[in-house]
Amino acid sequence: TSHQNQKSSVFNTCNHTNDVLFFYNLVGKKVSSEWTTRDFVVIGLGLTVCVIVVLANLMVMAAIFMNRRFHFPIYYLLGNMAAADLFAGIAYANLMLNTGPWTRALTKKQWYIRGALIDISLTASVANLLAVAVERHQTIVTMQLHSNMTKRRVLLLIVCIWATAIVMGLVPSTFWNCECRLDDCSTVAPLYSRRFLIFWAVLNLLSFFVMLATYTHIFIYVRYQSRYASRHTSELRHGQTVVNLMKTISMVLGAFVICWTPGLVTLLLDGLLGKDSHANSYEKYCLVIAECNSLVNPIIYSLRDDEMRKTFRGILCCLCGRRGRRQKEPPAFLCPGNSWLYPKDRRPGLV
Repeated sequence: TSHQNQKSSVFNTCNHTNDVLFFYNLVGKKVSSEWTTRDFVVIGLGLTVCVIVVLANLMVMAAIFMNRRFHFPIYYLLGNMAAADLFAGIAYANLMLNTGPWTRALTKKQWYIRGALIDISLTASVANLLAVAVERHQTIVTMQLHSNMTKRRVLLLIVCIWATAIVMGLVPSTFWNCECRLDDCSTVAPLYSRRFLIFWAVLNLLSFFVMLATYTHIFIYVRYQSRYASRHTSELRHGQTVVNLMKTISMVLGAFVICWTPGLVTLLLDGLLGKDSHANSYEKYCLVIAECNSLVNPIIYSLRDDEMRKTFRGILCCLCGRRGRRQKEPPAFLCPGNSWLYPKDRRPGLV
């Protein structure tokens, strides 16, 4: 009994002088000391994907900013989603540049920053999807295509989303880690508390269920209303536009859930079982799947939205020095040197 008490006191003693490698060795997570061909391939592919992610989401943000057809609350939130994906690309690039043998040279502060960037990007994405779900539920139940929310309120909502994300990203480094309780260290993230991983995974999985329930209710409501709108052409066209927009947003949500669920389940198992979960053997694959999500959304926008595709082409023409004069219809955004604007009564329609 005295031996167990002594061992317990050792594991519950704060010693902030321990370096990153101490925690890796404690949980049995190997850190390579020499570069291998596999390391170069993983980092090379990872950085390439990160560059594509950043450029693609910059394109989405530029399209929403430049095209007046997209100047509505739902598109501002989708633009913020693109900003979260862009931030995720930067976070993954930082991870790629501080992984493998480079991990040995990291200080605890640098290691916490590496993890915080990933946490912030995930929280921003989840919070943004929740905001989109609430906005869609409010507008569709009131039979509107776009919310009447003012730009000031949308901006305030976006600020709150990022403030929440930053706070959640700082939680592990400030007080919810395992530096003072070594028997609570995670195997996937050796300095993180297993209890924090459980909290983190459960919170995000519950958010997924809430969003799925919200969209299920919206689709049931829209389907019910469409039966009565079929008698009037204008109402039917409005309902079809609503359905198309909902399909696009649902694809974004579905891709997010599919890409992030394996990683969150891995964190949950690591938090519950520790070393018995063998999470280190497959956590890298889950991270790759999660990274792909930041690349999926721009593809969804391009496939589902004709107006977005036209805007993308217009932006590329601007970058190439051309003004798109061959187009039958002028673009709905301002290109340097152009003064074209669509009438305000025209609205974007996702197909």
